[in-house]
Amino acid sequence: MDVPIQITVHDVPDARLAQVEEKIRRRAEKLERFCDHIVSCRVAIDRPHRFETSGNPYRMRIEVSVPPGHDIVVRKEPGDFDLHTDILTIVNAAFEAAERQLKELVARQRGEVKTHDEPLALVTRLFRDEGYGFLKTVDGRDIYFHHNAVVNDWDRLELGTQVRFEESMGDMGPQATTVQVVDKPGAALEHVDGKTIDEPLGWEGQAR
Repeated sequence: MDVPIQITVHDVPDARLAQVEEKIRRRAEKLERFCDHIVSCRVAIDRPHRFETSGNPYRMRIEVSVPPGHDIVVRKEPGDFDLHTDILTIVNAAFEAAERQLKELVARQRGEVKTHDEPLALVTRLFRDEGYGFLKTVDGRDIYFHHNAVVNDWDRLELGTQVRFEESMGDMGPQATTVQVVDKPGAALEHVDGKTIDEPLGWEGQAR
């Protein structure tokens, strides 16, 4: 790692602080097994007061920078975990998500993943506060995705953004395991057979 890991921790009990920081450092070092050219890794944990009585109190964010100009961002919000989830479990879950995104990015850089073979879709529903959304495919299907599946920064997504995605079957139906932004919001989606999909009527009113 070109730059030493940056760790910012707020409102973690002193009795757990050293243990949490050591876990973060060990998991960050493990990231270099998947990518040997990481520029930097920044990790922040805090405790938003508004979640004191609902969900786990901790929020965590990981940012990993990889050349040329790629940033992997993972967020874990208080509502993602049960009230009694241990903070080390949250750290592990966040780094597991970072590992998945990092392996996907490295595979793309090495040409192991053929981008043109992945299906295209549009973001047609986006619930930013809740951390999820839905894609519309060229054959009219709705595909669920969670913010952890987004290879690029979640904040880049808007309604009408064109993406490529990989799909699997989840407990509640089809879901995207990776989502990669490929075009600006509002662009029409063109399939290899010439079919196109434009934004659904009234999509402006679906954002939160």
